[in-house]
Amino acid sequence: MKNTLIKSTIILIIGGIITKILSMVIRIVLSRLLGTDGVGYYTILMPTFNLLIALASLGLPNAISKLVSEETRNNKNLVFSIIPITMTFDIIIIITVTLLSDYLATNLLHNPDYKYAIISMGLVLPFIDLSSVLRGYFFGKQKMVPHVISNIIEDIVRLTLMIIGIPYFLKNGIMSAIIFIILTNIVSELTSILILFIFLPKNFTIEKKDFKINFTNIYDTLRIGIPSTLTRLVSLFGYFLEPIIMTSALLSIGYQNSFIVKEYGIINGYVMPIILLPSFFTYSISSALLPIISKSYTKKEYKYTSKKINQAIIYSLIIGIPFTIFILIKPELLLNLLYHTNEGINYMLILAPICLLHYVQAPLTVSLQAMNKANDAFLGTLVGTIIRIILLFILCHIKIGLYGLIIATGTNILYVTIHHYIKVKKYLK
Repeated sequence: MKNTLIKSTIILIIGGIITKILSMVIRIVLSRLLGTDGVGYYTILMPTFNLLIALASLGLPNAISKLVSEETRNNKNLVFSIIPITMTFDIIIIITVTLLSDYLATNLLHNPDYKYAIISMGLVLPFIDLSSVLRGYFFGKQKMVPHVISNIIEDIVRLTLMIIGIPYFLKNGIMSAIIFIILTNIVSELTSILILFIFLPKNFTIEKKDFKINFTNIYDTLRIGIPSTLTRLVSLFGYFLEPIIMTSALLSIGYQNSFIVKEYGIINGYVMPIILLPSFFTYSISSALLPIISKSYTKKEYKYTSKKINQAIIYSLIIGIPFTIFILIKPELLLNLLYHTNEGINYMLILAPICLLHYVQAPLTVSLQAMNKANDAFLGTLVGTIIRIILLFILCHIKIGLYGLIIATGTNILYVTIHHYIKVKKYLK
């Protein structure tokens, strides 16, 4: 395992650079074709979409990755035992979302036009979950190339569909184009699934016993996955509440809805993607770290585990610090280069230094999960989210516009990162 983290991280970083470039191109295409208002509508919907994805996944990808890495069970049976569970849960969510779509759109997001976009989110979930389960299997095997290739081709498919389809659907209005953008995930995820199947070993065979439901595998996967899901759900639920609380509070003190949509679109459509640009490095590091930490911690190799976690943090900071300094010196450069705008510079200058901590938060969270301490990650995220929501509600009532959102977001990052760091150190003494 000596060089596994480095090798896996390098592969994921190379793939991450390519997918990040493609992701930025997708964002540029969206901003150019949808305009600021369209980006605003789209970003207001995204917290709901991300929440549904996290809820549907049940934390299964990370759980499968951890269990596969332990090499103590029939891994094919593990995957085939979980797929029926996740597909059944997806169907339940689709029905629920469809029934509640009108209420969510009208009463929570304050725009009835969001109804069909919310329904379309539900339809995408089974494809995302199946793709995630397969990725979890490859991660557990520490085979990063299939994940990288599938991600790259998936993004290329999405980008192609958007370039061709958005101008056509815009003729029917912005919301029609947004619904189309959401549904492109079906085609792109199907493509990803196909690529992952292609990368299965040539001697990979599926026998009748692999399809036999193994309740021990299901229990172990859910035991690991659900705490992980709760952690992510708490965080995403905070982001789901974010536009609801913010919009209601700002409207109540006299701000116009058009102003709120525009500024929210600037923060989440322009500012945050740039500030979090290095996050694909930390995601790559964290993905490579999980099976290594899981295996070494299970063997009680605490010194080695601590060394690998510190290594992951150092790698994250090596990337994050220069990028943060660059943003502070030339904040307008990337905004102009990518989006042809200077809007959002002040937001960027406040958040960039704080987000330096965000870069190391992912390896710390994954480390807690790999050490079977997901409950600690959950509690830290829960408290951080509560602090964030309370601050957002208070600050949005004192007429500082969306700076309340910036301050609340920064405080959340600060608290959660420090909490996770303290907990990781505690368990490795």
